[in-house]
Amino acid sequence: MEKSKEFYFHQLYELAANLNSTHAPEKVLQSMVEGVARAMGAKGCSLLLLKPDRKVLRHTVSYGLSERYTSKKGPVSADKSIAEALQGEAVFVLDATSDPRVQYPAENKKEGVASILSIPMMLRGETIGVIRVYTGEPCEFNPDDTYFVWAVANLGAIALENARLYESAQKDYRTLALDVQEWGSRLHGVL
Repeated sequence: MEKSKEFYFHQLYELAANLNSTHAPEKVLQSMVEGVARAMGAKGCSLLLLKPDRKVLRHTVSYGLSERYTSKKGPVSADKSIAEALQGEAVFVLDATSDPRVQYPAENKKEGVASILSIPMMLRGETIGVIRVYTGEPCEFNPDDTYFVWAVANLGAIALENARLYESAQKDYRTLALDVQEWGSRLHGVL
């Protein structure tokens, strides 16, 4: 996509600052896909997370893509839709309307998607989903494009885990506060 390393470094800094500024998982993820699409000048970007059964990918957030496209006609199968990405590999699809690794080529044509870059999102060595970058014109993604999306995927996984831990800690704090309040009331009633 012919972006310089310096440009990607600046965009990565901006995305990291944005990811670090919120604890709401949906805002973290939306910021991530929007930032990637804008930085790369792509048609769109989406994050597909694996469902617990690890057989289906769920469009979690997207930017620049229609609702019709992200909901498609059926589930996005983990083993039929650019499956190599779930094995930890970056995958380039030059022609998203005819490549056999693409599960819904006709929908790509209707949406105007020409090429796809698919990068795994991993947390502690386990793939939890993929980030996909979609272009409107055929594109041969270069190593700088790939490294940029890898870096964002890693930051996004960490930010998502931090958001999950923050929510859990807040829930635990509220439970503890209620318990302390109840104990205080009981103790006050005894005295």
